[in-house]
Amino acid sequence: MRPLWNSSLYVVAGFLVVGAPALVSGQVADPDATRFENAMATFARYDAKNSFPADATVFVGSSSIVGWDTGDRFPGMPLINRGFGGSQMSDLVHYVEETVLRYTPRTVVVYEGDNDTSAGKRSQQLLEDYQEFVEAVLTAQPSTRVVILSIKPSLARWNVWPEMQASNAAIEAYSQTDARVDFVDVGTAMLGVDGLPRPELFVGDGLHMTPAGYDVWDEIVMEALMPGGMHARHMAGQGVGH
Repeated sequence: MRPLWNSSLYVVAGFLVVGAPALVSGQVADPDATRFENAMATFARYDAKNSFPADATVFVGSSSIVGWDTGDRFPGMPLINRGFGGSQMSDLVHYVEETVLRYTPRTVVVYEGDNDTSAGKRSQQLLEDYQEFVEAVLTAQPSTRVVILSIKPSLARWNVWPEMQASNAAIEAYSQTDARVDFVDVGTAMLGVDGLPRPELFVGDGLHMTPAGYDVWDEIVMEALMPGGMHARHMAGQGVGH
């Protein structure tokens, strides 16, 4: 039986990159989360045949997590990748038990919001979904650390970057209310001196990342996860001032 952290399990949900709809006021209906039932069944079948590490770091979220070869890029770290491509934060809330809680992780690294913003969701709606997810994790496992990665800028979705920035600001402010939650900015380093997304960090669709893009993320996230890094400073400040 192979341990989970020595292998990569990625469930890729196919989807088309299309122009983002015009942003509207009010709430946008959540997509039907049951469209990911097959992905959840695949995770369950894998878990039935393979062991997974105790006190692991769970990476969870949309296609940016799916495409992240976390097993190779974070060697020696007990981890589980439970990305499911095309997902929104509401989907992650729906499947928090299947993707996070069942593993009793020490740390959860989450990336969502890209698809939400593209679908027309505004910052308040996305924030509420993040709050629901974090509260579900911390209620079930109060000692778990939650690391939220900022929504990234991209060539394909540059037209909704202002709304992504608004969501990032709201989520970061929320993270400062609990010492167990950290917000990690992975986006600033993806911008060039001209303030635009660096083309070499993206594949042809202008949305998903090249290995160079993940190199940027690796350095930032590894520093955040290191003992004595961001989390220690965050704890010292009791949740204020990362």
